[in-house]
Amino acid sequence: MTHPVDVHVGKRIRHRRWLAGMTQQQLAEKVGIKFQQIQKYETGANRVSASRLWDIAEALTVPVSFFFEGLDAGADAAAGAEAAPADLMGDKEALDLVRSYYAIPENQRKRLFELARVLSDVA
Repeated sequence: MTHPVDVHVGKRIRHRRWLAGMTQQQLAEKVGIKFQQIQKYETGANRVSASRLWDIAEALTVPVSFFFEGLDAGADAAAGAEAAPADLMGDKEALDLVRSYYAIPENQRKRLFELARVLSDVA
C-alpha cells in the first residue's frame, strides 16, 4: 500500500521534471538509474531514499524541500480551496501556464505577476 507522502513526493518529481521539459529517460540518466525506477517513484509505487531524492533534486535543480511543499497545507489549503483545484499541479492547463510563465524574461515576469495579483484582488 502506498503512503500519501510517497505519492506526493512522486507527483512533485513528475511535475518538476515536466516543467523542466525532461523525459523520464533523461532524468534517469542524470541520476544513474533506469527510467522504470523513475516511473515507480512518480506513481508512489516505490519510496525514494534520502540519497536518491538528493540526486533527483540536483538533477532537477531544486532544493530537496521542494518535493515536500504542500504536505502541511492545513489551514492555508482550506483558505485557498475555492480559488484553486485540489491538485493544481495535476491540471495540464495550469502546468502549461506555469511553463509559459517561466519562459518569460525575469523583469517582464515580475510585472506580469504583479498584474495578475492586482486582477485577482479585483475579482
